[in-house]
Amino acid sequence: MSDTSHPSSGARAAATTGDTPADVSAGTPPTTPRRSEGPRIKPKNGLDRYFEITARRSTVTREVRGGLTTFFTMAYIVVLNPIILTSIAGPGGVPGADVDGTVLPFGSIAAVTALLAGALTILMGVVGRYPFALATGLGINAIVAVFAATQLSWPEIMGLVVLEGLLITVLVLTGFRRAVFEAIPPQLKTAIAVGIGFFLTIIGLADAGIIRPGNPLISFGVGGQLAGWPTLVFVVGLLLMAVLVVRKVKGALLIGIVATTVLAIVVEAIADIGPRFGDAGENARGWWLQTPELPDDVVSSPDLSLLGNFSLFGGFERIGILAALLIVFSIMIADFFDTVGTVTAVGAEGDLLDEKRNLPKSQPVLLVDSIAAAAGGAGSVSSNTTYIESTAGVADGARTGLASVVTGLLFLVAVFFTPLVAVVPAEAAAPALVIVGALMVTQIRYLAWDDMSLVIPAFLTIALMPFTYSITNGIGAGVISFVLLRLVIGRRKDIHPLMWIIAAMFLVYFALEPLQQIV
Repeated sequence: MSDTSHPSSGARAAATTGDTPADVSAGTPPTTPRRSEGPRIKPKNGLDRYFEITARRSTVTREVRGGLTTFFTMAYIVVLNPIILTSIAGPGGVPGADVDGTVLPFGSIAAVTALLAGALTILMGVVGRYPFALATGLGINAIVAVFAATQLSWPEIMGLVVLEGLLITVLVLTGFRRAVFEAIPPQLKTAIAVGIGFFLTIIGLADAGIIRPGNPLISFGVGGQLAGWPTLVFVVGLLLMAVLVVRKVKGALLIGIVATTVLAIVVEAIADIGPRFGDAGENARGWWLQTPELPDDVVSSPDLSLLGNFSLFGGFERIGILAALLIVFSIMIADFFDTVGTVTAVGAEGDLLDEKRNLPKSQPVLLVDSIAAAAGGAGSVSSNTTYIESTAGVADGARTGLASVVTGLLFLVAVFFTPLVAVVPAEAAAPALVIVGALMVTQIRYLAWDDMSLVIPAFLTIALMPFTYSITNGIGAGVISFVLLRLVIGRRKDIHPLMWIIAAMFLVYFALEPLQQIV
């Protein structure tokens, strides 16, 4: 496709030109030029030169469209982050209360979440020059909420998040983080991209209510049936986007999100469905997160009072040095390897990786991501990280940092228009995640299937991401099993020295619960 690009067009070209893999047994994809390589084309202007728009076979129109798509796909975080941070019951059963009984203001979390997402995404676009968007990390914010409800005050847990971000920044500046990224073998990097494809799919299906927690594990819709108008809206949106993608319509995902949102607004106006969870209890056939209603007030005055609400070393004083360090380590591992997976997946979707499945000039990207982690803690809204939803914008044509600038500017606008951002329901954005998942899963054909010591690590990586709802868990299982199985078959030379360190770090990460009980 020209605008909703196939994830591995460069590798596909190898199959037709006779190029062969450098090491098929190790799962290395065909060594072919990336689409950004080839005859140099003179930039049209300074903007083109800075972002390498023409060099990456893109246009300003595609970058703007991709930036819009990414924003609408991940704008839900402005509403979801305050919901998660205030959802865990603290002392006395008060939702969102920390150990001191303090509850974070919902409106301020939303405003600061949008502000930091905007500023950091623009920074990524200008410094990293890749189409990656950043916002508060899902999963990490839930961990932060649990620690606040059980062990620490909000300023104290956010202080530990700041320390975690600063620690990762040091690892970037020393070159360690990039070295770790490059040490992961191509087989696992491809498996990471495929696993994230399935992960995005299950997120989309869960957001739309197609799959739900059930007995024994997951149920289909409501009582085994697809029921409710929101589900129908999702299905219509999914089919619409599928048709647009297959027909190679420019901006297929963005058009699909906007059209599905309009349909959702009309449906809600007629049927008055309401949210899935409200004051009256659970409405199984309601909208999952945002109810698609036109707001009474479009503009709101942002509450930024949470900025700077953190205590750098307060957590050490409350629970002790060792216990606090274990929390910092657990958050750092999740942050560290979530980004590895996201950068690999988004880069693969945009055909931006080199022949070793590494992202060229990745140091600025990793540095901005690390700074974002500390900034999220300093803003008291949890660690910020690179978002896998960036793949939606890349699938819609984005290839450069200009798309991130567009996404970031929209988040800054959202600081003042949070009521309007809440109009887009999860059921309208979820189809884009499923379609992107389908695009990313096609890379599975580049995995090595004739060596079980490579197949098993790749399978565990792919399987654990969606089933445990964690990119980090999938990468950890893949790394540990890869090191173990290559060792037992006598292929120790295939194990990069840093892989031993990474495997050891993951062993500690998976054993954190008993370690915390000991201390």
